[in-house]
Amino acid sequence: MHVHILGICGTFMGGLALLARGMRHRVTGSDVNVYPPMSTQLASQGIELYEGYDEAQFKTRPDVVVIGNALSRGNPAVEYVLNNNIPYVSGPQFLAAEILSKRWVLAVAGTHGKTTTSSMIAHILDYAGMSPGFLIGGIAHDLEVSAKLGKEPFFVIEADEYDTAFFDKRSKFVHYRPRTLVLNNLEYDHADIFPDLDAIKRQFHHLVRIVPANGLMVNNVDDENLKDVLAQGCWTPCEPFSIRQHKSDSWHVRNAADDYSSFDVYFGEDKQGSLQWQLSGLHNVANALAAIAAARHSGVPSKHAIEALSAFAGVARRLQNIACVNGVTVYDDFAHHPTAIKTTLDGLRRKVGKQRVIAVFEPRSNTMRMGVHEHTLAASFVDADQVIIYAPDGLGWNVSGVSDAIGEHCQVYSNIEELRRLLAGSVGSGDHILIMSNGDVGGLRERIAGDLA
Repeated sequence: MHVHILGICGTFMGGLALLARGMRHRVTGSDVNVYPPMSTQLASQGIELYEGYDEAQFKTRPDVVVIGNALSRGNPAVEYVLNNNIPYVSGPQFLAAEILSKRWVLAVAGTHGKTTTSSMIAHILDYAGMSPGFLIGGIAHDLEVSAKLGKEPFFVIEADEYDTAFFDKRSKFVHYRPRTLVLNNLEYDHADIFPDLDAIKRQFHHLVRIVPANGLMVNNVDDENLKDVLAQGCWTPCEPFSIRQHKSDSWHVRNAADDYSSFDVYFGEDKQGSLQWQLSGLHNVANALAAIAAARHSGVPSKHAIEALSAFAGVARRLQNIACVNGVTVYDDFAHHPTAIKTTLDGLRRKVGKQRVIAVFEPRSNTMRMGVHEHTLAASFVDADQVIIYAPDGLGWNVSGVSDAIGEHCQVYSNIEELRRLLAGSVGSGDHILIMSNGDVGGLRERIAGDLA
């Protein structure tokens, strides 16, 4: 079958392309952002890429076109597909029909931690010799790729609440029909498609409704918004986890190091084992508990899951050490929500103690660009000694209010070259630079090592 993918260079659609190729389909695709590393990863798998969305890409009529959720009516390729009656589906619909319908799906949903928790589960199952399939919105260092067909029955997927396609406004995750579902947390996000938090809760309720009674939900019992979701109806056994309380029926930790680089894992009053690992931060403790519980449901004993996580090397762009030059350490992180910013900085602060932390932040997500978090953002930087906000022209709101609330140790730059010069000239040995964005911060990540040298 010839599968043509519109928007192929996105993380999800690129991963889907790899899976379709693994099924021995002929896979082609197009995008407006055809560049490495995704372009080279796809080309290495024999996937033909076309840059742009004009009609020339349809010289050979595909059997089906998979349309990414970034495309809408008016796009030339979309209009050509509709006008010429070419069969089309959304990415989640294709995934569900071609792969997930035959699998035991372990899905991870929530505002934060989806990529890391999904990677942990896939790593645990792989460590246990189960060779799971997976599709994750990032690349775990241990897994090396973002998607893999794997062997039946297990398939791990990052379950995103974003909408499916221009013709299907349901959240992507309702297509996945998980048997094991992790509910990490729930906050307001994606303001470009959800009018309020209740709208997101409703989508999560739709997800809960399709988990079978012989499945399992692993839920964060500390999260009040998830409690509201489950109060709307729950037909599946739950195993709660908590980072705040030691409940008799919950997964939790005891005897944790200050930076959470080691801790004992408990389920109720029963100690499951001790974990010492490369990660830090309380948010990763929550991710680990959820991953251990989910893997246990698929047949991996807790002690083996803990062994696997002790060797877990983390995920790209999650507090990733990308350079250490002249005693200055640089980290890259995907944080783009106030809670994620706060937890990431807390984890780094606990790791480095009193050494200086410089936080560089780009408000780039759709929600950030709309200014939705304007009044809660400043408090997220409490653990940073210096804050630099990169606010390029066209942001849509004035970040001066955030800067004023943070105080004298915050600077705002709209010019990336000026920002680079400030960084290079103001840091010294023992300092830590944390770059946070879901984008590339004007290319800063790629050039910072050279600047420091």
